[in-house]
Amino acid sequence: MWIKIILVTLLAIVVFSLFQALIVMLKNDEAAPKMSKFLGRRLIFSAVVILFLIILLLTGVITPHPRPY
Repeated sequence: MWIKIILVTLLAIVVFSLFQALIVMLKNDEAAPKMSKFLGRRLIFSAVVILFLIILLLTGVITPHPRPY
């Protein structure tokens, strides 16, 4: 159960960072932080989610379905 909470939290952070970048892009304010800061944060958290899933698969904590149908 805690694995699902961690994954959902990380994915929510990814979506939140994407919307922060959208707001910065729409405002086009020079004093605001750069959009690349938020997009870079989104990229880092996406990589963490993928690495976390790979580690969980390799250790056997989660198992995929053998066939999708």
